[in-house]
Amino acid sequence: MQRAIETGVVLAIALLGCGDDGERSAPALESDERSTEKRLPTGARPRTEVVIVGSGTPVPEPDRSGPAVAVVIDGEPLLFDAGPGVVRATVSAGLDPVAVTQVFLTHLHSDHTLGLPDLIFSPWVVGRDEALAVRGPPGTEPMVDHLVAAFAEDRRVRTTGLEGKGPLRVDAADVVPGVVYERGETRVEAFAVEHGSWHHAYGYRIDGPDRRVVVSGDTGPSDAVVRACDGCDVLVHECYSTAAFDDLPDSAQRYHGSFHTSAAEVGRLATRARAKAVVLTHLLLWGATADSLRDEVRAHFEGEVVVGHDGMRF
Repeated sequence: MQRAIETGVVLAIALLGCGDDGERSAPALESDERSTEKRLPTGARPRTEVVIVGSGTPVPEPDRSGPAVAVVIDGEPLLFDAGPGVVRATVSAGLDPVAVTQVFLTHLHSDHTLGLPDLIFSPWVVGRDEALAVRGPPGTEPMVDHLVAAFAEDRRVRTTGLEGKGPLRVDAADVVPGVVYERGETRVEAFAVEHGSWHHAYGYRIDGPDRRVVVSGDTGPSDAVVRACDGCDVLVHECYSTAAFDDLPDSAQRYHGSFHTSAAEVGRLATRARAKAVVLTHLLLWGATADSLRDEVRAHFEGEVVVGHDGMRF
């Protein structure tokens, strides 16, 4: 099921770096989320690092890009989901989008995939030569094939015109639960979760040389997340405000109660999973604050709780 699109001749275009070491810290926030930022001591950065690239939802908030989490292992970024604005959010988070060559989709909701054409084309335009590998649930491969086909004229002009671009290479494949990527001390395993009426939705367990990270994807409370974590170092979990949920209309409660996980439920789940730390993302606040969301989780979980924001490293 793997596909590659080959056209043109090779011309490398350098991408400007993001600083002396290609990384930069996330800016401080002007809200109560400032207290949620995890700061690592100098020299203590782990080999397996979690970067919240986009912490948003379909709600178009200007300070939250669409859902995307990077797990960076010994400098290799593995990207989970590609929401709107993902390429520029990647740069803002201090990562080089040209270096992103492995993408894993949790499910095919538009807010998790609208950044895919950006991720396919923009880093290629500015220098990516390697194939972009996209893995996800059934439907991933045809989605990527259609996106590439939609930009046929762009590819023609860039590869046969004065730009002289090299081949756009995209390797898309549908995967089933199980190990979907292994390289050196890195291992990525997909597992099925329940996300409302979606037939296929995945979370991911990422084992690095020094840490285990679990990315829940969009899901209701899931025993599969508990099993995948099983004492994990970092559990990245979607979350909505428990208190604000009670003020929603009945129809919204039915929807969100089926598709997502409340802060209280995240706390209970994290305790069962023996997670060392929880990072909250895909935040549905509905007027609640980051502090109140964190407190709702802490009422049921004694470990560290961090409310994610774009650019945060953990």
